[in-house]
Amino acid sequence: MLFKIIKWPFVGTYMVKWQSPLTELEKRDWQSISVKSRSGGTIQGLFAAARTETAKATIVLGHPMKKEAKAYFLKNGYTDLLRDNGFHTLIFDFNGFGESTNGSFSYFEDIIAIGREAKLIIPHLPVGYHGISLGAQWSIVAFGDSKHPYEFAIVESAVTTPEEFWFRYPLAYKMLKVLNCLMPRYARKIRVIDRIKDAKNLKSLLLIYSYADELVSVEMGERFKRNSPVPTELWTVESADHILIMKSPHKEAYKKKIISYFNKAVESINQP
Repeated sequence: MLFKIIKWPFVGTYMVKWQSPLTELEKRDWQSISVKSRSGGTIQGLFAAARTETAKATIVLGHPMKKEAKAYFLKNGYTDLLRDNGFHTLIFDFNGFGESTNGSFSYFEDIIAIGREAKLIIPHLPVGYHGISLGAQWSIVAFGDSKHPYEFAIVESAVTTPEEFWFRYPLAYKMLKVLNCLMPRYARKIRVIDRIKDAKNLKSLLLIYSYADELVSVEMGERFKRNSPVPTELWTVESADHILIMKSPHKEAYKKKIISYFNKAVESINQP
């Protein structure tokens, strides 16, 4: 209950009962996943197999700060795109969102926990990640932990520090300042621009940003690229609002880039 109260200024309005957009027929494709996270939450996810004869990898999708949580990827065509192109797909709710129970602010623990579960489901295939906004920011913290299973990742529209995002929201910003004073070591631990320097296990990283994004700037992506210790590409679009590239004029180029990157990442891993 304490974490729920503290979280309210930040994500309280997004922690609502989850509504599945899947039809009864579509639900047959999806296997329910449940895993305990060190954040304290029980993380709920859905796993679906690739629609191709053989699969290349398992891709875990980390959702942005939206009420639909993991359904964001179902509604916007990401799961169809991946499955049609040979990738098993695992979507999940961060703790407190969707169907997952509430835990602490350590969302990076949720990413590690669900990724390790993905590896258990299909042990012989590599595990990749695609996170957007909230799901991107916290993945960078997760990548600094040697226990994470991800070998390649797309980090889309991630903020470099919490302060650079929350300063627009006075109540949340004040609460953030208080929490930083009370927990300075934790504040340093989740300072994203510093954690990118600690990235482990990744063979490559793709950063995606939009010049029209009013919440997260391309300059943040440039800073991540400069500080990344792994081979990193920055790919940008001109005119897409925050977390809406899939609904922008760049939609087709964006889809091609996602699949091209994942294909090349898997090919690189499979090379002798």
